[in-house]
Amino acid sequence: MVNRNPIIRTDKWSLNPTAEQRQLFAETVKVYRRLCRHLTGIVFTHWVELGSLNSQQVIPAVERLVHSTSQNPNVKYPIDRTFHKFPSYYRRAAIAFAVGQVSSFVARYREWQSGTRNRRDAKPPTLNAEAGCYPTLYRGQCYRLHGYEQGEIKVFTGKDWVWTMVQISGLRERHTVDSNKRLSPSLIFNQQACHLSVPFECHPEKRQPDTNVVAVDLGINTTATVSVVTFDGTVIHREFIHPGRDIDRRDKRLKSVSARASKTMGKGGNLHKGFCSNTYRKCRNINQNIAHHVSKRITDIAKQFNAQAIVFENLKGWKPTGGKKGSNLRQRFHGWLKAMIRTFTEQKWQEVGGKVIDVIAAYTSKLAYDGSGVVKRDSKNYDLAKFSSGKRYNCDLNGSHNIAARGILKRVPSGKNG
Repeated sequence: MVNRNPIIRTDKWSLNPTAEQRQLFAETVKVYRRLCRHLTGIVFTHWVELGSLNSQQVIPAVERLVHSTSQNPNVKYPIDRTFHKFPSYYRRAAIAFAVGQVSSFVARYREWQSGTRNRRDAKPPTLNAEAGCYPTLYRGQCYRLHGYEQGEIKVFTGKDWVWTMVQISGLRERHTVDSNKRLSPSLIFNQQACHLSVPFECHPEKRQPDTNVVAVDLGINTTATVSVVTFDGTVIHREFIHPGRDIDRRDKRLKSVSARASKTMGKGGNLHKGFCSNTYRKCRNINQNIAHHVSKRITDIAKQFNAQAIVFENLKGWKPTGGKKGSNLRQRFHGWLKAMIRTFTEQKWQEVGGKVIDVIAAYTSKLAYDGSGVVKRDSKNYDLAKFSSGKRYNCDLNGSHNIAARGILKRVPSGKNG
């Protein structure tokens, strides 16, 4: 049985164009954006009659305003001379983009007029016709695949539209899943990137999971502590996930910011806008990479043990408190990737038909998983806890066992469906 609610995920297919093809791609993106800007003004002008149409009706309606045919020779805004021989499917993709831009602007402007604002002095939204859009490629009309090693793309030379064969240098794995449906990709081309952004409509099959859950304790000393626990309470797998090398690489960059700030300001003054923006951008990218690696490992464990669900603590709205004077605890909490890891894990686990559930976070680390009562943290090693029975145990591992117990209580009444 196939899930009726599709999940959309996007793969990046890297391209390896020649110098000539890079010029063609640049010209294609440039002329496509020109048409999008042109159409945005037309759509906004006629939004009174266009806004009530559905997605199947609005594109033909806009085409009747701009594209002349033998049955519709006298159009109000002829674009055929300015955009000579513009392919019909590229034109329809541009119309769809322009309609989306105007629809979004009108909705946001109405909200602003009604008083729904983040701040009392919030300025009204503006219609952005200069959005950095990229051309959508329709199969057979704008692109043709020749296996998964190369493909043809229709591009603009400056005078005419031609086909060019380009090498595909990198793929992911979603195209290998039979239940996934490939949708129309976009050609992403700029100074930093050249690839196809390929969306897939995923239809995960209904699972027949085993009677166990994967519990994850997200911490700052250990990024993720994972326990696989069966419904009878047996712990069948434990694992600590902590990409220390990447974390050190990120923290080293962040520490350099304070040194540069002191040299810039001296004993007083203000930092200019965008100070160390490249450093912060690199740190954000490292954080995202860490979250992807950790979430993939969690998902792999769940697949390996055919788990019913992945269980997290509900940490939404939780705010860190500072440590002692001179402590770096507050800074470490700012590097805590609790929300990003949970989001990426849920996205990956949903693709195979799994569920992610949240449990109450209170007392998961404070109480012993064996029911012996409150644990006492070791004064010299905060990672260790001492149970009332005298047993010493890892605090994060103890927390993951408690999270698993609460997750099992949520799953048992609803049966075994994943």
